[in-house]
Formats: sequence, structure tokens, C-alpha cells
Amino acid sequence: MRRSQLYVRSSAVTMRKIAPLLAAAVLTFTAGDTVRAAPAASVPFLAHQAVYDLSLRKARGNAAVNSARGRILYSFSGSSCDGYTTDFRQVSELDSGESRTTMSDLRSTSWEEADGKSYRFKVETRMNDNAPAAVDGMAERTAHGITVKLKQPQQKTFNLGEETVFPTEQVKRIIAAAKAGKTILELVVYDGSDDGEKVYNTLTVIGQPIPGDRKPAQPDASSDSDALKSMTRWPVTVSYYDRAAKSDAGEQTPVYAMSFELYENGVSRALVLDYNDFVIAGAMGKIDVKDTKPCKP
Repeated sequence: MRRSQLYVRSSAVTMRKIAPLLAAAVLTFTAGDTVRAAPAASVPFLAHQAVYDLSLRKARGNAAVNSARGRILYSFSGSSCDGYTTDFRQVSELDSGESRTTMSDLRSTSWEEADGKSYRFKVETRMNDNAPAAVDGMAERTAHGITVKLKQPQQKTFNLGEETVFPTEQVKRIIAAAKAGKTILELVVYDGSDDGEKVYNTLTVIGQPIPGDRKPAQPDASSDSDALKSMTRWPVTVSYYDRAAKSDAGEQTPVYAMSFELYENGVSRALVLDYNDFVIAGAMGKIDVKDTKPCKP
């Protein structure tokens, strides 16, 4: 797969993984600083719509990437009674030099049950003038693991291990681990990415908390948001490894990694998407807080 294709496909997955989620009130941690999959309880979060402006931060080695630009429109809503919905659209342009430009338009929507038992997803990607590629499916947690049923790109049913979590649950646990003062989190994540069959081993590194009264070194839309001014945030880096890949060298290289500052109410800022050959930065250009319907008694 070309790097431009990897960038386009992975970006929607990236945004689903850093969706504003709920912190866990209680987590059972393993000994030391490593946290592994464990049931997590949800608490209130911030529903919002945000715009991120994309640009090329750097290219490495012989990467044929001269520039990149684009914009992400991201919306998150829901509640602990209705589940959580994310809607995402990204339009971007990747310039590889010598008049070689890749234009992409990616749309994604997903819904995840609050307790992590059910997950629905639909992604459509169009590159240049090619026909759109679609992934459509759902996943259900059972007593023995997770059953995935795909409608597109082809009808297929397969099973995943019970240790697997969905994107909302993943970030929920990152916030919980950060609040507990932990620095490392390992999870197996399924998000319907690529052809709908990809499963990732993830390694999350969590930095020291940043108090709400400390302004970002590079101000953006979050700097002036009343909903974020008093919120603690953490620098977070998540590396994604292909669970099905084998490494002959013994140490596997991540497919990609993303860094961001994660607020305790689930909002993310200062995105950095590292695709090994090149790195994309995402600056928050706008954020609007949305109303959330309270759960019925």
C-alpha cells in the first residue's frame, strides 16, 4: 500500500480512537505501571464538534512527500444511555512532487454502546477520481468474545478474543489510567479499519498531567474554550501494531503512532500522526460544545 493510501485510511481510524470519551471511575490495574484490559465504568463527557487543520510536519529519509494539507470535521455526541456516535469527514491533499498529487475525501460514522458490548461502523473513502471504497459492519460482544459481521467490502463473519476493546472503550481506559497516575497502557483494539478485519495491539505512553491553568505553548481554539480552560490534560502517545504481522527481528515496528493532548473530559488537541515516512500535524481550528440530552430516569 502506498503511504498516501495508508495516511487516508488511517486518519479516520485515528480520530475514532481519540473520540471524547468517558473517564473510568474504577479500574482494576495489574501490578507496576502497566495497565491491561479491565472493565471500566463511564462518567460524563463533553459532546462537541471540532475542526482540525492538517499540515505536513516533517518527512523522513527518502519519503516522496513534499507537502500535505487538509481539514477534518469531527463530531461526537451521545450519552451513557443512548451510546456514543462519531461523525467524521476529512478532505486532504498529499503532494508527492513532480505534479503527483493525491486528493482524498473520507467519511466515517460509528456508534458504540456505552458498556462496550456493541459497535457499528461505516467508512467511505474516495481517492482522486476513483470509485469510493466502503467498509460497513458491526461487532457484538458475547460471553465468549466478539463476533464481527461485515456487509462491505464483502459479507463475512469472524470472531475476536474477549480481550479486544472498541475505540470508545480504549480512550475511556486511557483517561482512567492517566487519572490513576499510570504511564503505560496495553490494549487490543478493533475499530473496523482497513478492510474491516484489522486488529491492533496498542501501546499507550502517558505523560505527566498538565493543569488547566497552564496555557498551551501553541494556542489554538481550545485555549479560549470555557469548557476546557479548567480541565487537566495529559500528553499521550499511542502506537498501533498489526496484530497479524510477524517480525523476524523480534521488535515490531508500529504501523503508525499518534500523539495528542487529551483533556479529562475527552477532548483532544495538538494532533501528531506519525506514518513512519512522514508526520502530519493537526491543529484545532474551531470547537463548538453541543448539548447532550439527559438520560431518562
